Amino acid sequence: DVLDRYYQAAQAHQADVIVRITADCPLIDPAVIDQTVKLLTAHSPLNTDFSCNRLPPPFTRTFPIGLDVEACTFTALQRAWQESTEIFHREHVMPFLYEGTNLTPDTPHLTRGTSPRGFRIAQLHHRPDYGSLRWTVDTPEDLEFIRQVFARLGDKSNFTWYDVLEIVQKEPQLAQINADIRHKTMTETDHRAPGR
Repeated sequence: DVLDRYYQAAQAHQADVIVRITADCPLIDPAVIDQTVKLLTAHSPLNTDFSCNRLPPPFTRTFPIGLDVEACTFTALQRAWQESTEIFHREHVMPFLYEGTNLTPDTPHLTRGTSPRGFRIAQLHHRPDYGSLRWTVDTPEDLEFIRQVFARLGDKSNFTWYDVLEIVQKEPQLAQINADIRHKTMTETDHRAPGR
């Protein structure tokens, strides 16, 4: 019950904003995190409950898979924790907030909508669209791709996702290493978990 762990940690630390970043995204960029969180913060005019830079299939994404950021208010997380009963809600933490949402363009870099449960959603987009690139680590092919990227980055520890994009654009064969891997949908869960 990952949602319970998020809720307990947020409550223990009196968090106002909860950010979800997964360990299988080693190329995550702090600037993308900041952009996503800014959609949610109190001084944002959007008055949002949940912000992200991607949603899982069947939703769209314009950032590479592996730059995934989700953020929500404590109030939204608490309601998800109290009301969600689906296994995939509990495992993936925030689908309860955005499930069934129809997003409409607000600007070229932002779509917005309200979920059937009343949560106000904002999704950050990137132009041009790089949503078909896979920069996560779920499979041996993904791991090989990441190893190749880090080999090319060398000792550069302060890199951005644009540095990785430049590598992939210079050597397009790198993106072919894991291009055939299908990304999980929102409702798929880890069937290895005990009690399932």
